[in-house]
Amino acid sequence: MRKYLTLLLLAAVAGTACTRTYRSLGDTHLGVFDRAHVQFVPDSLGTFTEADADGIIHLTNGRIILKKIALPDYKRKVDVKLTVRVESDGDRWDKSGSVFVIPEGSKINLLSIAKGEAAFPEVDSTRYEKLIGTVPGPDFEPTVELMRFMTPFGVGYYSRRDTSTYRSRRPIFIDEWAPEAVWEADITDLYPLLKGEAWVGVFIDTWTKEGYVASVDIDVHETDCAYEGVPRKHVTPLVNTVYYIGQEYPDIFARKDLAVDFELPRFASKAALRYIVTGHGGHSEGDEFTKQENILSMDGETVCDFTPWRTDCASFRRFNPTSGVWRLRNGQPVRSRRDGPRPPVSPDDVIQEIASSDLSRSGWCPGSQAEPIDIPLGELAAGMHRFTLSIPGAQAIDGDKMNHWLVSAYLVWEE
Repeated sequence: MRKYLTLLLLAAVAGTACTRTYRSLGDTHLGVFDRAHVQFVPDSLGTFTEADADGIIHLTNGRIILKKIALPDYKRKVDVKLTVRVESDGDRWDKSGSVFVIPEGSKINLLSIAKGEAAFPEVDSTRYEKLIGTVPGPDFEPTVELMRFMTPFGVGYYSRRDTSTYRSRRPIFIDEWAPEAVWEADITDLYPLLKGEAWVGVFIDTWTKEGYVASVDIDVHETDCAYEGVPRKHVTPLVNTVYYIGQEYPDIFARKDLAVDFELPRFASKAALRYIVTGHGGHSEGDEFTKQENILSMDGETVCDFTPWRTDCASFRRFNPTSGVWRLRNGQPVRSRRDGPRPPVSPDDVIQEIASSDLSRSGWCPGSQAEPIDIPLGELAAGMHRFTLSIPGAQAIDGDKMNHWLVSAYLVWEE
């Protein structure tokens, strides 16, 4: 691991070969979605619904929105920023969300599958069980995440002053509920997947007709750094276990490692592995609420060993108006008045209030984005390689205990 941290420091010191003055050379602002509904409405939206007046295609009964974008093929290096805004339109729960791009070279993809024109390629069940649509296969590359986010409890719809949650659940240290959740990400390294024409989408794991409204903007800034003499970057998708369409909850890590074989067409320099991970399983001892080690290996050598864990979830309280709230006395829940008279409060008692959204979680908080882990790899030879992911403490699905891990990874490299 020390080797890869050293490479990261060297890369930071080396910098770039040209100066970025940020004078306007051809900036582009692209509003992909503007308060578009992401919802579950099987009565009116099917597996695939033709584009509406805004050019939006709805997949999986409205849980995915998809739109074709067009970006210039800039002649200078660019900086690309993604901005995502989400509000509840009546869904009061925390849900996983994904902003993604469909790789251009993938003939089999979410759109062709939803239209009934293709199916995910079969996988070796001894290696992947029933994990279709998550690893590369014939004519298929995994969907690439531009951003993973987690919706907070009810932000937007339940933030309004005319709702019962406005005052009844608002802690004294919050002056008002936030009107929306906003996240930004630098997606410059993913520009090779966006330039020209590309399909960009939003998935939210909602099961309500009210759902959410989502806005997505892409801003491209062309720098004064010419591409001439500067190697262009490439993106190689490796894995994505987000269950966008027709896929099962991925609890495979409870039984085996996930190994992905991929081929580099040519020698790669300045290769970096980007990894996004969130653990789920809402019961108190599930993978959402227990620390689990993630071990990433490339060609048999461990390149990253860490435990995704967020302890700052209480800082997102203003985004969670419908989060469940418990009152604690000396660390124990205070019983409801419906269960009988409460014991008198002693001067020595410690009274606390905690919300579900405050609890630490496996790599995420309600209202946060899941930041990618950036792992520098240095040089990789042309030919076959193997990426291996292990979560040795992962738990299997057990009845309604829906333990699973949403992981995605891709390789960024230069010729």
